[in-house]
Amino acid sequence: MQAKVVFDQQLRWQDLVDVADGATLEISGSRWLRIERARNAVMEMVSQGTRAYGITTGLGDLCNHILAPEQLAAMSRGTILNHACGVGPLLEKRQVRSIMAAAVANYSHGYSGISVEVVKALLAMLNAGVTPQVPEQGSVGYLTHMAHIALPLLGTGDVEYQGQVIPATEAFQLANIMPPQIGPKDGLSLVNGTPCMTGLACLVAADTEKLLSWSDLSAALSFEACGGQLAAFGELNLALKASPEVSLVGQRLRIFLSDSLWLASRQGQRTQDALSLRSVPQIHGACRQQWQNFSELVTRELNAATDNPLILEQEGVFNVVSQANPHGESLALASDALAPALAELTSAAERRSYRLLNPQVSGLPGYLTDEGGISSGLMIVQYVSASLCAENRRHASPVSVDNYVTSGLQEDHLSFGSSAVLRLFKQQANLQKVLAIELMCAAQAFDFIAVKHRQESNVFSRGGWALWQQVRQQIPHYTRERWVAKDIQRLDELLADSAMLQQLEQQAGIGEIQNV
Repeated sequence: MQAKVVFDQQLRWQDLVDVADGATLEISGSRWLRIERARNAVMEMVSQGTRAYGITTGLGDLCNHILAPEQLAAMSRGTILNHACGVGPLLEKRQVRSIMAAAVANYSHGYSGISVEVVKALLAMLNAGVTPQVPEQGSVGYLTHMAHIALPLLGTGDVEYQGQVIPATEAFQLANIMPPQIGPKDGLSLVNGTPCMTGLACLVAADTEKLLSWSDLSAALSFEACGGQLAAFGELNLALKASPEVSLVGQRLRIFLSDSLWLASRQGQRTQDALSLRSVPQIHGACRQQWQNFSELVTRELNAATDNPLILEQEGVFNVVSQANPHGESLALASDALAPALAELTSAAERRSYRLLNPQVSGLPGYLTDEGGISSGLMIVQYVSASLCAENRRHASPVSVDNYVTSGLQEDHLSFGSSAVLRLFKQQANLQKVLAIELMCAAQAFDFIAVKHRQESNVFSRGGWALWQQVRQQIPHYTRERWVAKDIQRLDELLADSAMLQQLEQQAGIGEIQNV
């Protein structure tokens, strides 16, 4: 049975993730009523010739040009066509679906004045799996991505349908979708607001949550392989940091490592570990806090009306209010705050990998090779990790401080919110590969430790054993006869598997520990 999401009361970013991943979407009756009332108000203004931005006037610096009623539909169509000027690689299907769901959420608040038929057509596209082809680049805040999504409503553009890229008109016929009539305000509402950055941000929130959990598991495996000193993860000292997130990570690590005979045998051999090992709760906890802040703001934006103008009702009278709710400053700044956290997770994982490979600090064979001198082992995978780490640091620079002037001085402060969110996907992809490399190194270290203790059934923690075995199901112990890129790719695919993450957390005994 296909999952279903209903937009009714408070919306959650998890709802949009479900739709992005294939769930069907419905709008409650009360929300449909609000959409219809606002639309009726727009059509009344048109019939009365009321001066209203974007309804009876031109757009941007053309806001003082009054249009005749017969010109309004043409303006809506033209708005979509001339705003659909994105360039560069295409967004993923999942990303486009999330943007479409965020747009429907925005309209369902009932303040846009968009036609009911247009919203129904967008819903039909989502539920039938008709996904527009949307270029990634070209937005200074919003507009271009949504314009490409709106093109099929005009009978133009290409879409993905049932695994093939075909003309939108053909897909509409196959999916039995009736193209809507585009009328006054429809074009502006279709390109306006913050659905692009909001929809993308919902996916970032979900993917970051997963990567935070994988980071904890990967760090625990490295910590165990390095024979780390558990005192640093003590409940009392972490509580004194006065951070719920730091304490949460510490709890997850303590439970993961609690039954390791190998780790128990290493306690007291050092006064303290290097910071990349003993500060895992502090680093990961701080990053979790940034993710928490980001997620809360995404939820707030999802429940906001971000069109311009807004159709507001006061004492039974509808008014058109020109304002700046489409400005994406909030999400741009939140994205700029999350970017350094993703860079720090990447940096910490790279440092842990380096320690595993360095015999002076790990006590293991140099570069984790069986044939020192003949083979450089996993030396160069750390180079790859360092390269991706450096790239993530570059991506951590703030985007929201960029500014340009557009629309004849009318739009003279821009958020670059969509750009700020989009670069987070690149950071997440880099982080996932660096974690894959760390798992490769830690599993190789486990192999050497296991050989030393071959007389014992299992000297590792149950969490470490489960993760080690899962890595070995994906890739064998490294030898110089095999090239490494495929191994990284397989572990990268493992890290993309949410079900496997859940299984491993259950095996480690931390599956019931909820995020803060």
